[in-house]
Amino acid sequence: MSFKSRSEPAEVTILRSLNNRMILAEKDKKRYYTLEKGYEGELMFDALTEKLQSHSLILNDLRLESNKSKFQLDSSIVFQAKINLFEVKNYEGDYYYENGKFYTLFKKEIQNPLHQLEREETLLREVLHNIGIKIPIESYVVFINPAFFLYQAPLNKPIIYSNQLPLFMKNLNMQPSNLNTWHMKLAEKLVSLHQTELPYDRLPPYEYGRLRKGTTCKRCNSFSVSVKGYKIVCGTCGCEEEVASAVIRGVEEINLLFPNIKITTNLVHEWCKIFESKKAIRRVLKQNYCFVGRKEFGFTHLND
Repeated sequence: MSFKSRSEPAEVTILRSLNNRMILAEKDKKRYYTLEKGYEGELMFDALTEKLQSHSLILNDLRLESNKSKFQLDSSIVFQAKINLFEVKNYEGDYYYENGKFYTLFKKEIQNPLHQLEREETLLREVLHNIGIKIPIESYVVFINPAFFLYQAPLNKPIIYSNQLPLFMKNLNMQPSNLNTWHMKLAEKLVSLHQTELPYDRLPPYEYGRLRKGTTCKRCNSFSVSVKGYKIVCGTCGCEEEVASAVIRGVEEINLLFPNIKITTNLVHEWCKIFESKKAIRRVLKQNYCFVGRKEFGFTHLND
């Protein structure tokens, strides 16, 4: 059972928006593609764990801290007698393993995911100890991409490759597990310790006035959208979206990029660009957000 769902990292969402609305430096574009690909890999693994029928509690994307050391757990599954910890990698292409290190075929060393996993397990064990919980942890690195190949792969390391996942998940399903309130409280406690991470100190510099304005397609991110009645239609992929939904999406994008900016009808009209009627925008804002001033809207949804 999914106990904590995964949401798209704010850094991925922001970098996607910036990549669409400005020219990113090559290093920032590379970071965006890496984060996007990593998130896609995590979703692929989620699709497998969601099919588990055995009694378990699935905790996705836990961000915890122990002794001032912050760490992220891609996926954790609480079973009756243990916690399974997974570090998911969406690497693609050919790599090789030599003397305890990972390399590309061009002999460029990359971060060792086994060391990363070991650190996460150690810190998680510390967290559990601090809250008075004693339960075994079984950890694995999962190479989720079927296009990944590791030459000289070690046989004695906790690694699961894409082609091994069907059997691995089948074995997880078959293990006996009978959860009780103790396990539920354990999961609740870990989720309560989850820390939301704000990525603004890692982002490239950007300014409102320098960003490209306009409404984008919710599916393909294209600016080639037009208003047709109560919908916007993408000229690139044909995706349709209600106008109200597109306005709300625009407000959420503004708020994520500029968390301290004041949301006004004029601002949203300027940002979305394709909507001629300010009255229509104001109507959507009044229906979905709270007034905090004569012309300003708070970001809390009325419908939440």
